[in-house]
Amino acid sequence: MEEENGVELLQRYRRDRRVLLNFLLSGSLIKKVVMPPGAVSLDDVDLDQVSIDHVLSCAKKGGMLELSEAIRDYHDSAAFPATNNTGSTDEFFLVTDPDFSGSPPRRAPPSLPVYTPSPIMSSLSKSQSLHSTQNQELSVDDIDDFEDDDDNEEVDSIRVSRRLTNEANDLALSLPSFATGITDDDLRETAYEILLASAGAAGGLVVPQKEKKKDKKSRLMKKLARSKSDHVVSQSQRAPGLSGLLETMRVQLEISEAMDMRSRQGLLNALVGKVGKRMDTLLVPLELLSCISRTEFSDKKAYLRWQKRQLNMLEEGLINHPAVGFGESGRKANEFRILLLKIEESESLPSSSGELQRTECLRSLREIAVPLAERPVRGDLTGEVCHWADGYHLNVKLYEKLLFSVFDILDEGKLTEEVEEIHELLTSTWKILGISETMHYTCYAWVLFRQFVITGERGLLHHAIEQLKKIPLKEQRGQQERLQLKNLSSKVAVEEGFEDFTFLQSFLIPIQRWAAKRLGDYHLHFAEGSATMKEIVTVAMVTRRLLLEEPQFATQLAIVTDEDQIESYISSSIKNAFAGIAQDVDATADSTHEHPLASLAEETKKLLKKDSTLFLPILSQWDPRATAISASLIHKLYGNKLKPFLDGVEHLTEDAVSVFPAADSLEQYVMALITSTCEEEIVDEYWGWDPISPQQRHGSSIVEVYRIVEETVDQFFALKVPMRPGELNSLFRGIDNAFQVYTNHITDKLVSKEDLIPPVPILTRYKKEIGIKAFVKKELFDPRLPDVRRSGQINVLTTPKLCVQLNTLHYAISQLSKLEDNIREQWARKRPRENFKNNKSMDEKSKVTLHKDPFSGSRKDINAAIDRICEFTGTKVIFWDLRESFIDNLYKPNVSQSRLEILIEPLDLVLNQLCDIIVEPLRDHIVTGLLQASMVCSLSFIPYFQP
Repeated sequence: MEEENGVELLQRYRRDRRVLLNFLLSGSLIKKVVMPPGAVSLDDVDLDQVSIDHVLSCAKKGGMLELSEAIRDYHDSAAFPATNNTGSTDEFFLVTDPDFSGSPPRRAPPSLPVYTPSPIMSSLSKSQSLHSTQNQELSVDDIDDFEDDDDNEEVDSIRVSRRLTNEANDLALSLPSFATGITDDDLRETAYEILLASAGAAGGLVVPQKEKKKDKKSRLMKKLARSKSDHVVSQSQRAPGLSGLLETMRVQLEISEAMDMRSRQGLLNALVGKVGKRMDTLLVPLELLSCISRTEFSDKKAYLRWQKRQLNMLEEGLINHPAVGFGESGRKANEFRILLLKIEESESLPSSSGELQRTECLRSLREIAVPLAERPVRGDLTGEVCHWADGYHLNVKLYEKLLFSVFDILDEGKLTEEVEEIHELLTSTWKILGISETMHYTCYAWVLFRQFVITGERGLLHHAIEQLKKIPLKEQRGQQERLQLKNLSSKVAVEEGFEDFTFLQSFLIPIQRWAAKRLGDYHLHFAEGSATMKEIVTVAMVTRRLLLEEPQFATQLAIVTDEDQIESYISSSIKNAFAGIAQDVDATADSTHEHPLASLAEETKKLLKKDSTLFLPILSQWDPRATAISASLIHKLYGNKLKPFLDGVEHLTEDAVSVFPAADSLEQYVMALITSTCEEEIVDEYWGWDPISPQQRHGSSIVEVYRIVEETVDQFFALKVPMRPGELNSLFRGIDNAFQVYTNHITDKLVSKEDLIPPVPILTRYKKEIGIKAFVKKELFDPRLPDVRRSGQINVLTTPKLCVQLNTLHYAISQLSKLEDNIREQWARKRPRENFKNNKSMDEKSKVTLHKDPFSGSRKDINAAIDRICEFTGTKVIFWDLRESFIDNLYKPNVSQSRLEILIEPLDLVLNQLCDIIVEPLRDHIVTGLLQASMVCSLSFIPYFQP
């Protein structure tokens, strides 16, 4: 992985070096450029072998530049190590062997000349720009002035660039390397030739006339002379139509004009005599090998490199990665490789015999290659499509290079102005490359996301997310495309050996892992803010959804839901952040007077505040439990640090006591955060009012409350610190308050009894119809009638739930005595001198009296709550649940058919339901409340309906 990234950076440096040299040689900085022997123009010169230092030196002197001298200087300097002007002057290297060079010179070296900055920059107004659009000649002396401009900004940009490059090192396609060793430059140049063939099929391929360099400045040089804020190529400057767009693509793909002209002419010559043949059905590398001769290259080395690329593409496209496999045990593949080797060997033979061997090998190669390439695939007819570049994974690597042309070559974080036209042009290559809609969206999303990682531009991230969302799911793809994608797989070397990756896995797994790595430590990677975190979470979850449909990856992800994935991000990042905080606190423990655990509690609270403010609102969109997960995990991590301290402390020193307020402050914040964000979830899950079992008819929440209380009591008495009755009373008060809060939470959900009882109706004894109408009218407008929200609260409190609440409160009060006895027994074991039977026992030092009934407040509140719920239940059953029977339908048929006997049956059903759920000690209480409500209804409403 690191080796591939190093090669990619080297190739990128090489291209940038070419651009710089081309600019220096094509501009007005050098008066005259003398070509080396055999070269007519700069296109015939290998710029990789030209010394930039020599060119700059000639530019400063204003003299003539001999490229042969620059090439010689490049080769001479290759024997020395690379140097710069930032190192120490005391460091040097020896060209000769010190053992044979004698003693060093004894005289002092000459002093360095004093550098005087040029007055050009000092006289430049602040409002002026170095990239001003005004026509002005750039002098040679200005080169020195560029070096000291905005040093701080350059250093910062370098740091950012290095950081982003390191980020990109973690992002690489899960695809194997090519056996022939083809490079990114090879893929880029071949991709452009495919683009030309596709354009030629549409009739848009012409060979432009070559103009003299001194009369025409290349479009690339115009771009380099302008400001980055300008548009890449304006519509008015570019030639109209397909020819202008191809010129833009040539510049974007960094193809030289000479190579462009050779490729265009070669493809046009290949169609001569082939009536009815489309250019996109040609075997492009073979045709170019046949139509382009060695004489069209001034440099033999460049020709051999070009020929090697064409031969490698044939081998990769037809032998190593064919769209259709071989059915003859590889016999043709062996013959094919032998012919390729013979073509290469022909260059080392004498010209006559070498040319003869090359011609014969090309003829034999055509006889084998064309039938292989024209075999039908994916439903096409024989010869309809030439399958030389649509084999996986060669096709996606070529298409990737074409997609990289959408970025501005001067500002790689921006899309070029012609991006939509480029997209439309690239679709014409789908036939040659075998690209489908799913493959296009996937490759384009990968290219955009990778460019975002390199440049850090959020706009590219937004575009990448749009493309990821456009990738169709399996059921949205056509049958032919599903079959095609199913057959796209490659074997990639991993640490454990080799692993098979499908097409989607090769492109999406690197994205998903990159995003997961950042989200797994989001406190570090998004420390400066959460601006891009939301988009990164979206990328991780969208790619996860797509990978779930892949057979090999689905088994790993199916067990983990989206919520579980978000939880893993939170858990990993919180643990890393907490470990960093703990390490910082330990490092500064000696320099502060505060106990390390107190400092850790304060820093942990800050961490949780930052988490809940910046990050958790984003993560909560994917998992509503995010806040509770984060807060509870932080509580647990700090508790793990606090527990050894509590187990080991034996004396309450001032230093030790300072830990408790800080720890309590953290715990209070944790609980407040969980309660405020997860209240509805707690009500639905924690406060569920279903009986545990037919035998245990109380709710599960009270069991959990008692478990927490008992754990608290055990932890309290496990402390080794000295205790006094005052601490025990504080424990009693805390538990008593907890049960009161629990009880109040239950009764707070009850509505007022007045909301259940309807208003007294108008007397109807004189005229029945008017009375009913008036009653209905008054009922509709009476302010005492409950609104929709209140009606919803009443309907939620069903009779079974109310009965379980009563059972729960009864269980709570019945277990208080056992809890009190348990606490007193543990206290007696810890302090045997205390006598609980004597209410007047007192600690000699604290003079604090132990309470006789420590849970009196809880008992009082629970009994009052039971009375209120019993009364509420009876009122609700009569005036709400049985309202139609008791009030609305009374006397409606006629007086003779309206008797109290008709109320017996529904009332009997309610009584049976109550007695089945309610516990025995509360049965009489609940039945009494029901009968009292019945009497109130009978005495209050029935007289008003007398005829």
